[in-house]
Amino acid sequence: MVAVRISSRSGLPSLLLYLGIGVAIGQDGIFDVQFDNAELTQVIGYAALVVILAEGGLATKWKEIRPALPAAAVLSTVGVGISVGVTAAGAHYLVGLEWRQALIIGAVVSSTDAAAVFSVLRKVPLPSRITGVLEAESGFNDAPVVILVVAFSAVGPVEHWYALVGEIALELAIGAAIGLAVGWLGSFGVRHVALPASGLYPIAVMAIAVSAYAAGALAHGSGFLAVYLAAMVLGNSKLPHWPATRGFADGLGWLAQIGMFVLLGLLVTPHDLVDDFWPAMVVGLVLTVMARPLSVFVSLAPFRLPKREKALMSWAGLRGAVPIVLATIPMVSGIAGSTRVFNIVFVLVVVYTLIQGPTLPWLAKALKISDDPSEAADLGIESAPLERLRGHLLSVAIPAESKMHGVEVGELRLPAGAAVTLVVRDGTSFVPAPSTVLRRRDELLVVATDPVRDAAEARLRAVGEGGKLAGWLGAGGESGKPGAGSKTGARSRARGGPGRPGRRGGSGRSGGSGRSGGSTRVGSAKVPHLSKLAKKLVKGIGAVSGGKQSDSTKAHH
Repeated sequence: MVAVRISSRSGLPSLLLYLGIGVAIGQDGIFDVQFDNAELTQVIGYAALVVILAEGGLATKWKEIRPALPAAAVLSTVGVGISVGVTAAGAHYLVGLEWRQALIIGAVVSSTDAAAVFSVLRKVPLPSRITGVLEAESGFNDAPVVILVVAFSAVGPVEHWYALVGEIALELAIGAAIGLAVGWLGSFGVRHVALPASGLYPIAVMAIAVSAYAAGALAHGSGFLAVYLAAMVLGNSKLPHWPATRGFADGLGWLAQIGMFVLLGLLVTPHDLVDDFWPAMVVGLVLTVMARPLSVFVSLAPFRLPKREKALMSWAGLRGAVPIVLATIPMVSGIAGSTRVFNIVFVLVVVYTLIQGPTLPWLAKALKISDDPSEAADLGIESAPLERLRGHLLSVAIPAESKMHGVEVGELRLPAGAAVTLVVRDGTSFVPAPSTVLRRRDELLVVATDPVRDAAEARLRAVGEGGKLAGWLGAGGESGKPGAGSKTGARSRARGGPGRPGRRGGSGRSGGSGRSGGSTRVGSAKVPHLSKLAKKLVKGIGAVSGGKQSDSTKAHH
């Protein structure tokens, strides 16, 4: 805990402090603990990586990562191949390593570390298209890299390149299919089974994510890809008690990082690093200046991203504990020179993480790349199922940038069966009236019955993104249909729900093309579902105004 606090105050990457603790405890350290079990380190490192990938997947927002999936997929496959080739050539010709050792180093350091990328990117205000590519890449590229390292570390000749490519493609396909299936089935079960205690939900979610890794590995697929995709599906499925689940996963992620880094620090022998310091600097320079930029620019060439964004992605290829864990694979396999490979990777990761991590915010500022402040922040909505009452409690936190600020409770137009029952503002709670104006950082308690729970949440998110006119006149994210989050919401409005107090025979399609319900045009705008009296008023206003008005004036009237 002290190391976490020091790293947050000093700006140093936390992994360096954890590695330092392990080195201080271990050989040549204060306590001189003798530890050289590379196999145990590899097993615990794999387990920690599963937890870290699960935590990263749970925190990944689908709407941010979806546009980045094609670029991330190419970068984590084609880009990895380019990086391995260039780095291995530099290690062979500049450092003098044998080709097998050079290929192992190239494969080991070509994987960006999920823990390092997740922790750094969440502190740097970058556009979602950049963070989406980098986070997805760090979650995807572990799988092909592990396959390459295992293949290069196998006893006997290395397989043909086309056999390796086919094996990588097959394992990725199996892992992706299993991860998506386990994530969907798990989210369905968690949402529809009311557990007796809220503390069981975080355990269930993490258990499902770990099960995805197990299923993927047993099916001879990529377990790492399976756990990341399963966690991403779970994280975007609006699960009950979500903030508690995120906090639990975050704590497990920290525990996994601390344990893994300390153990890796114990495994290293400091006095053996001196001879491999300069070879590590040369390999790291080739990786950072040549291999990573080349892989980024070549892989992302079809996507036509700005060059300055590609430059930032080149520098943001952060390494961490994953390359060090992968460097134990040749040690367990008994490959000649594997200890030197481990030492080179250890020094490379420590030095270049110390350089790249703190300078990433500075580079983003120098390249004039920053987050878009106009993007509305997503609402924090927590759901708690009420099994006996056949309902749900939705706890809604309004962020500072949300467009729900200034909207009256009545203007939310929630479907029938959902209502705002409590508002917490500045530490004080009160029961709102329909005219109560919502403010930034308010917390709302919304009660919804089972049939309209999804429609109520969809409506709240739409207002948060589009304001009070979300779903009307093309505003907001509901395709022109207010509250069109589900068929249930449409049925409730057809019956005359809140915000639509019309007759029972009113149209279930509001804000559409006027095929039912009889919308009328006023100037260039379309006003849905006007009553006969309102139509007469509009005509009367036009007559009083002399009939000669601009479209904007008519729309205003």
